Amino acid sequence: MKIILLKENLKTGLLIMEKVASSNLSLPILRNVLIKTNTKVQLTTTDLEMAITHFISGKIEESGSITIPVTTLSEIANNLKSEKIVLEKKNKNLFLKTDNYEALLQGINEEEFPIIPKIKNKDEFIEINSNLLANSLESVITAASFSEVRPEISGVLFSFEPGVIKLVATDSFRLAEKTINQEQLKINFEKGFKTIIPLKTVDALIRVIKQQETERVKIYFDSNQVLFCINDTEIISRLIGGNFPDYQQIIPKDLKTKIIIKNQELIDAIKISGAFIPRSNEIKITTNKDHKFLEIFSQDSSLGENRYRVPAEIEGSDRVISFNWRYLIDGLRSIKEEELFLGISEETKPTLIKAVKSPSFFYILMPLKSS
Repeated sequence: MKIILLKENLKTGLLIMEKVASSNLSLPILRNVLIKTNTKVQLTTTDLEMAITHFISGKIEESGSITIPVTTLSEIANNLKSEKIVLEKKNKNLFLKTDNYEALLQGINEEEFPIIPKIKNKDEFIEINSNLLANSLESVITAASFSEVRPEISGVLFSFEPGVIKLVATDSFRLAEKTINQEQLKINFEKGFKTIIPLKTVDALIRVIKQQETERVKIYFDSNQVLFCINDTEIISRLIGGNFPDYQQIIPKDLKTKIIIKNQELIDAIKISGAFIPRSNEIKITTNKDHKFLEIFSQDSSLGENRYRVPAEIEGSDRVISFNWRYLIDGLRSIKEEELFLGISEETKPTLIKAVKSPSFFYILMPLKSS
């Protein structure tokens, strides 16, 4: 194998690879990137659960393949001054050369690299605007958390029904749902389906989309895998088995207190109150009797206490309700609209948070037992 690459192309590819390469001590090959010639130069890494392949242009003088530690190769590429890099396989090693630099890197043959699975059915797909997908996933992923005990909540639910996609995540204390309507999609699936995409895969997908200038993402599914095609990058991942929680039953419906408030003003009030937050992360939100403002209250026995009043339109019963302030602010930051709606049924039941003008996203948060 002998190839000539532009440094920037190699750096871009390795940047995509680095986050996937595993530190698995028992399988050193998982720390490596597979460099392989095809019609283009192909870079691939895997952690056995997910694999990323990135194709870059280059001059291929001799075909071949080799695997090299991705961190080492990336560090070299990031610090080189020359614009062109020559990579040549010599026995099991990779010889790297520029105008003023040479290095010999110990490699491992491709035969030891894990086989990358493929999606069998490429006739059915979903095509979506890349920024819409990344922003939608970012808005719900804040409510997710990895759990070995409950793997079904260690990912994002991808629920397709004719005409709509719903992305949902929960850690059992909070839940976020984002709806994407069919006019924003290109779909040739005939039947609806539900599947759970692992958090690590979602993180990688968001990162790759943000690193590349691309307008569309194509998504393919089979029974236990998902494939995302983003420009010259492909991400293939296993899916999480099991059933996602039936969350519809916890969506608050009988709202006895309804609040409209400026989102950024509430975020600012919570951030200031954070200086007086106890270990429980508890803040109290109180509606005043004349229904003109919310009071944000926090106290710490060793620091003191804090009260911040935020103008609001309030309808219904007076409330004193406690939240984990970090969970609350995560939900508020996921909403990009200026005005916010909070719906409270009871102090001990979930609170509904959403934008006043945009119904496509909502966030549900369980209150804390007040101390």
